[in-house]
Amino acid sequence: MKKPTTRVLQYAALTAFLIFLGFPLLWLTSTAFKSSTEINSFAVHLVPLQPTLENFAAAFERQGLVRAAGNSILVAVATTIISTLLAIPGAYVMARFQGKLRTIGVGYILISQIFPVILVIIPLFLFLRTIGLVDSLVGLVIVYTVYTLPFSLWMLQGYVSAIPFDIEEAASIDGANKLQALRRVVLPLLAPGLAATAMFAFVSSFNEFFFALVMLQSPESYTLPIALATFIGGEGKVAVGPLAAGAVLSSIPSIVFFTLLQKRLATGLLSGAVKG
Repeated sequence: MKKPTTRVLQYAALTAFLIFLGFPLLWLTSTAFKSSTEINSFAVHLVPLQPTLENFAAAFERQGLVRAAGNSILVAVATTIISTLLAIPGAYVMARFQGKLRTIGVGYILISQIFPVILVIIPLFLFLRTIGLVDSLVGLVIVYTVYTLPFSLWMLQGYVSAIPFDIEEAASIDGANKLQALRRVVLPLLAPGLAATAMFAFVSSFNEFFFALVMLQSPESYTLPIALATFIGGEGKVAVGPLAAGAVLSSIPSIVFFTLLQKRLATGLLSGAVKG
């Protein structure tokens, strides 16, 4: 039994941490419902004195915001599916087999995490322009898949390592080959890890700004972060209310995706993700 004082301190620390994480979102939501007069006033109120939906109306009036949201969801879902499917066999090989292939995989992961994005953005842009995928959502999906795959591999191979190999050996004794053991034994046990990996890939690609800023050129191809950047005028004047409303709306897909994967995600984060 833990001492009451220790438990109180633990709950106090947890509460402080939740407030620290939740306060920016709470303030953003409050700003989205404030009138322009209240936003520009010197008086600071967390709760809007006269809640209004004019900021949401102004956000929807921005041409292309809804289309940009659709582009972001499409790119994020495609990236999540492709990177997760590619990570499954790669992570399995890295976790189960020792040799040059695993060394190459680990080296690829480490090298990809060392180099900053700014070093690869220009050659990447030139390459995509050569094959005609600049200003294309397909090209952006390819970039995001390459961008998220290393960490997805590293994360997922920890979950595979946490699965006892004896289970696969038992399946082999029953007549299952490697592919059947992976599909019927490993994948069901890997569901929490897949949820955590998919969540990482989705959030990373949905919120990514720099690659999209360089790769996308026409308003029809803009993703949501690029569309929200248009709320900042050429002279640095920011439409604070509509920008806050647009940011609140842009957080909804991630919240919905997180809610759908919540149970498996919680299990996955507490299982063998850190096992290397």
